[in-house]
Amino acid sequence: MTRQPLLNLTAVTPKTATEPVAEILNNTQLKLGFIPNMYGYMGVLPGVLEGYFAAYASFRNDAGFTPPEQETVFLSVSAVNGCTYCTAAHSMIADKLSKVPAGDLAALRNGTPLPDPRLNALAIFTRSMVEKRGMPEKSEVDTFLAAGFTPKHVLGIVQAIACKTYSNFVNHLAATEVDAAFADYKVTA
Repeated sequence: MTRQPLLNLTAVTPKTATEPVAEILNNTQLKLGFIPNMYGYMGVLPGVLEGYFAAYASFRNDAGFTPPEQETVFLSVSAVNGCTYCTAAHSMIADKLSKVPAGDLAALRNGTPLPDPRLNALAIFTRSMVEKRGMPEKSEVDTFLAAGFTPKHVLGIVQAIACKTYSNFVNHLAATEVDAAFADYKVTA
C-alpha cells in the first residue's frame, strides 16, 4: 500500500537546509553513507529534526535499554502508529545491528506475542503507552515493573514515543519513501 503525501513538502538537502540542519545532514551522510529520506522532510522545520535527534540520542544512551530492547520499543511505537517507513528502518537495525532474535523481530512486525518473555513484556507495555496516550492502568505499570524493568525504563519509553512521534507523523504527512538501505524490510500490504 502506498500512501499519498498529505502535505506538499520539499525535502531539504545539505545545500538547501539552514546551518543546524545542514550540519546534521552532512554528518549523517559521513556516518551512514546516505541521508535517510525522512531527515530531509523533518529538516524543513529545524526544531523537528533537532528534537528528533536529541530524543533519539538520549533514548539510545541514557534510558537503560539493551540494543534489542531499544528496537523492541521503537518497533512497537511505529507499529501502533502505522509508520511503515520506521518499521522498515528499525527492522533492518534490529536484524543487522541490534541482533534482535528472528522470532522476536517477526512477532514485532506481525503484532503477535514475542517468544522472549522480557521483550514481550516491553512490547506490550510500550504499545499500551501509545494506545492509551500515556495513561496505562496501574496494573499494567506494575506488570511491567515486575518483568524486571524500572521507573527509569518507563520514562525511557515516554522519550522513545516522543522521538517516534516526530518521525512517524512526518512520514505520514510526507508519505516518505523507504530508503534502499531498508528496502528488504519494507512492510507489504
